[in-house]
Amino acid sequence: MDKFKIFKNGLLKENPIFVQLVGMCSALAITTSAFNGIGMGVAVIFVLTCSNIVISAMRKIIPDEIRIPVFVIIIATFVTIIDMFMHAFTFELYQALGVFIPLIVVNCIILARAEAFAFKNGIVDSIFDGLGMGLGYTFAITLLSSIREILGNGTLFGFSVLPDAYEPMMIIIQPPGAFIALGLLIGLVNYLIRKKEAKEVK
Repeated sequence: MDKFKIFKNGLLKENPIFVQLVGMCSALAITTSAFNGIGMGVAVIFVLTCSNIVISAMRKIIPDEIRIPVFVIIIATFVTIIDMFMHAFTFELYQALGVFIPLIVVNCIILARAEAFAFKNGIVDSIFDGLGMGLGYTFAITLLSSIREILGNGTLFGFSVLPDAYEPMMIIIQPPGAFIALGLLIGLVNYLIRKKEAKEVK
C-alpha cells in the first residue's frame, strides 16, 4: 500500500474535520486560541498513532466479538498517558482543554481509524494513517482556532496582529462563532476539492 497516499489522504482528501465531519465536539469547543488548537492536535496525534500501532500489532489475537471494548481500553491507556503528561508539564494548556482531553477516548476519529484501518492493516501502514489523520485534524483545528483568535481577539498565539483600532468580533469566540467559522471553512475546502477533481477529469 502506498504510504505517502495513506499519509496525504488524512491531510485534505479525507480530512477528519473538513471532509469526514468527525471529532466535531472538541473542534467547536476549544478552538478559541491557536495554542488550544495545536495542544489538542498534538494530543490526538499521539493517541491516534500509538493506538493504531498497538491495535494493528494485536489485530490477529483480538477476538472480533470484543474488538470495540479492547479498542477503547487501548485508546484510554494512551489518553491517560497524555493527560498526565499535560497536567505535569503544560498545566495552563491542560486547564484550557479541560474535559476534552479525557474525552479523546470516545473521539470518533480515534475509534473510526482503529476499526476501519488499524484492525485491518499492518503496523507501518497504520503509523502513516495515524500521522496523516492526526496532522489533518491538527491542521483543521489550528486553522479554525487561528481565525477565531484573530477575528475575536485581534491576536495570534497571544500576540497582537491587528491594529489597536480594530473592534473584535466577539461573536466569533462564542459558540455560534465556532459553527459559523467551521461551516465557512468546510464549504471552502469542499469547493477546492471539487475544483481540483474537475481539473483532473479534464
